[in-house]
Amino acid sequence: MPERHDDATVTAWALAAGAGDTAALAEFVRATQVDVHRFLVHLAGRDDAEDLAQETFLRALRSLPSFAGRSTARTWLLSVARRVAVDAVRTAVRRPRVRDLGEDTQEVLERAVPRTGAQEAVLLRTLVDALPDDRREAFVLTQVLDLGYAEAAQVCGCPVGTIRSRVARAREDLLRALGEDGTGTTTAGAAAPGVRRAARP
Repeated sequence: MPERHDDATVTAWALAAGAGDTAALAEFVRATQVDVHRFLVHLAGRDDAEDLAQETFLRALRSLPSFAGRSTARTWLLSVARRVAVDAVRTAVRRPRVRDLGEDTQEVLERAVPRTGAQEAVLLRTLVDALPDDRREAFVLTQVLDLGYAEAAQVCGCPVGTIRSRVARAREDLLRALGEDGTGTTTAGAAAPGVRRAARP
């Protein structure tokens, strides 16, 4: 996996790339492609993520000359990725997603007991993908990609308080599904793997 560079460095590469620096462009793409792909996997599914990531970078490269650095380049690029995913939905490029797993979720939980760390990760991923779109976006941005609430709000185009609320509700949904209320196998009071108690401000 490529090294995760700090936002200032990535933004500097984006600005230089917008001015025509091809070496900086290559560094910018290498530094951001993993985050873009991970975000799109959660928004659109693994089957479509690769194509949507390519479309994201095509749009971003066309817009780089006008990127002025008012936000970090990573935040700006994830905003582009989100728009690409939304456009894909509107034009029916991807298959409909099933949001309500219903009994299937409980079956997955029961089959996975006792669960290894790898099984927990797969289960959590399944439950995250089943969250409503707005909660899933906020959760992935802050808990998976480690953006702050303010940056996630920029990506989603909504107030910071809305992001906080969506993350809190997503976390409650996940902990409930994983049995933290005492009905499942996760110890009460302990955060499930991948579900942090608090995100960056």
